[in-house]
Amino acid sequence: MDLVSRYRRLVPGHKRHAKIQMTEKKWLARSIFLESVAGVPGTVGGMLRRMRSLGPLKRIMTAGQDWLMQLLVLGAQGVFFNGFFLSYPISPQTCHRFVGYLEEEAALTYSRAIENLEAGKLPQWEKLLAPEIAVYCWKIPEGNRTMEDLLLYICVDEANHTLGNLNQEFRSQFVRGQV
Repeated sequence: MDLVSRYRRLVPGHKRHAKIQMTEKKWLARSIFLESVAGVPGTVGGMLRRMRSLGPLKRIMTAGQDWLMQLLVLGAQGVFFNGFFLSYPISPQTCHRFVGYLEEEAALTYSRAIENLEAGKLPQWEKLLAPEIAVYCWKIPEGNRTMEDLLLYICVDEANHTLGNLNQEFRSQFVRGQV
């Protein structure tokens, strides 16, 4: 970083030459370089933690998926990550549109799961309470902590992230078509 910004550290007892004096331009270049590099560790760390938590499905799925499902999740992540990484500089608009389609598919998935649950086709989930981490993440209030409530919260978040700030009771009523 010192080389790129042409920064010279002051050695005690030595005077700086005017030629290596830091100017506004040099300080700005040093700051920009520092901040552009400083964001990388958090980005990479966050990405790797997310991929690792989804890969073995330790935190997300408690049903104990088999090794084939874990392998498929890791493979899909790897292919999608690299494809998205290479596509984004070419066409950010296309990438954002694709993310919108993913969100729509997620909302459809959760809507169908809710329909199945309400139709009695998922008996193990009828009395199941939402995991504590989900209660914390979606800020689910007392009395609304069933698996169905969790699916409703997730569905609304996937359908439209702007609805995430609405009153929690209104969110459930909205998804159920009561509003």
